[in-house]
Amino acid sequence: MNKFEIISQYKMTGDQPQAVEQLTEGILQGKRHQTLLGVTGSGKTFTMANVIERIQRPVL
Repeated sequence: MNKFEIISQYKMTGDQPQAVEQLTEGILQGKRHQTLLGVTGSGKTFTMANVIERIQRPVL
């Protein structure tokens, strides 16, 4: 069982999968600073939760 696991009825939509892929890739490449931009309610927190689940480590 993964240490970080999202339990949600929601699935990623729109540009979220691409954002998760790019952010994950950046973290794994050692990029210390990345920015996720989005309007209120666009799913930034959910997107980052998916990144955390994918890399299985805290990001802050």
